[in-house]
Amino acid sequence: MPITPIKELVDAAKADIRSLSQEEAETMVAAGEAMFVDIRDPRELAREGRIEGAFHAPRGMLEFWIAPDSPYHKEALATDKTLILFCASAWRSALSVKALQDMGVDNIAEMEGGFSNWKKRGAPIVTD
Repeated sequence: MPITPIKELVDAAKADIRSLSQEEAETMVAAGEAMFVDIRDPRELAREGRIEGAFHAPRGMLEFWIAPDSPYHKEALATDKTLILFCASAWRSALSVKALQDMGVDNIAEMEGGFSNWKKRGAPIVTD
């Protein structure tokens, strides 16, 4: 059985999840209705910068940090705010939002275009 191409997996996930424009996501966060969750690798944050105030939850730990019964649970993610996930180009975030939806997380979305588009459009970033 052949491996499903990654683009097909991403497209299937995107068909089942909520995607927000960058402007809509930014407005929701500014209004206190949502929280950015950066799922990129720590090396990407160090190399590319980050969105100020975004909670960093590396993709590999996301389900463990979300699940209330996990020994790794992060209280910051147990919120009524919409969690807006983003990665570099909105592929990992699409798959991650789908995985969290499958876990039962309702207040979840992804930001279209990811961090690379955020940076490209000149939105504010923080570099350490």
